[in-house]
Amino acid sequence: MTGSAQKRECRRDLWAVAGAVALFVLAAVVGRVLNRTVYGAEGILRLEWPPLYAWWLPHVGPGTPAAVAVAALVVVRGPAAARRLPWRVLVAAVWGAAMAWTWSLALVDGWGRGVAERLTTSLEYLQSVDRVRHLGAFLRDFTHHILVGSPDLWPAHVAGHPPGALLTFVGLDRIGLGGGAWAAAWCITVGSSLTAAVMVTVRVLCGEALARRAAPFLVLAPAAVWIGVSADGYFAGVAAWAVALLALAATRRTRTPRLTALGAGLLLGWAWYLSYGLTVLVVLAAAVLLLARSARPLPYLGAGVLVWVVAFTWGGFWWPDGYTTLVERYYQGAAKVRPYGYFLWANLAAQVASVGPATVAGLRRAAGAVWPAVRGARRAAPAGRGALAVLVAAGLGMVLLADVSGMSKAETERIWLPFAVWLLPACALLPARTHHWWLAAQAVLALLVNHLLLTGW
Repeated sequence: MTGSAQKRECRRDLWAVAGAVALFVLAAVVGRVLNRTVYGAEGILRLEWPPLYAWWLPHVGPGTPAAVAVAALVVVRGPAAARRLPWRVLVAAVWGAAMAWTWSLALVDGWGRGVAERLTTSLEYLQSVDRVRHLGAFLRDFTHHILVGSPDLWPAHVAGHPPGALLTFVGLDRIGLGGGAWAAAWCITVGSSLTAAVMVTVRVLCGEALARRAAPFLVLAPAAVWIGVSADGYFAGVAAWAVALLALAATRRTRTPRLTALGAGLLLGWAWYLSYGLTVLVVLAAAVLLLARSARPLPYLGAGVLVWVVAFTWGGFWWPDGYTTLVERYYQGAAKVRPYGYFLWANLAAQVASVGPATVAGLRRAAGAVWPAVRGARRAAPAGRGALAVLVAAGLGMVLLADVSGMSKAETERIWLPFAVWLLPACALLPARTHHWWLAAQAVLALLVNHLLLTGW
């Protein structure tokens, strides 16, 4: 590509980012107008700072110096380290750096408000840990406490998810890791591990070079603001490792492909009992099998999923009943007044804050490569940039399915983490000479969000 052509592409990247910023600003302006003109002081959107679930509160905290230091180190040294480090060292370094970034951002809000008390509020899982005494009784009665007006109503987040989510924190409590601090550490550790899982997936499906180019962007993802600390970060980590194991099994890049596919199924099945919405992971799984040109893992993948279906059903929880009851509960709350027409596009605007400007520019570059890669898959497995474009398109497809479902009106910067993280590898398509600038933009956005707003869930 000539110098003039490269400049044109870079200008188009900037125009794409400008369009995304305009979408976010429009969502903020329209959201404030709706809040002021409908339903009085409470606002029809039930959001203080639309399109995000957040409050305007400029502040600094103990995590501020660490967050700035981590960001500066990754911006300056990240691309070079990603090129030179041995692969296994790089994967571990990316996970470690992502944990440092997530912990430092969480601590901007302080130890209590930012970490230890995040999962102990009246809406959260830890409020219900002591209610689970007998597993069988808990599973049999779980659906009976979802609807508003039911006896011993579950808190919003417990009611809004299958029982696997609460059981995770019950399990931590039973092994001596009870309380908000341990729950937060669990969510950050598992959630930040998704960076390693995405790298493994990109490497086996698209090539090591692209995985290395994506590495620093996975570390400095603004999504870390919501990974630390929310259970959805934990869900995203589980889902990402399910996809990574499936990719390894489908490409036979492991000595035990059948066992690996079974492991993928176990994680995928567990993900479905953590969050109802994670059923759309079938889109990403299909993309992985398409790119690997293999259906051999399917029986073992299905067997792994079936383990959890049988276990939960035998225990007394029938997933379809839980979901249909949740839909009814959903429209007993804020969803009954939140306008579908606004959130259909404002949810996408919220993702701009989660994935960042570099991802927007990367998606623009990936768009033109998707259809040629899919069309050519009948002759040969897509590779390189084409394979990455298909993988990213699958991530975008999951986001769009979740959007049109109407079951995610607001808070999607958190709820859609398991889908949105698969957009981040698109940053690998940006020119290497611009990586430092794009990384800086990602870091600045995350720092601004965390220091100007108090995010909540």
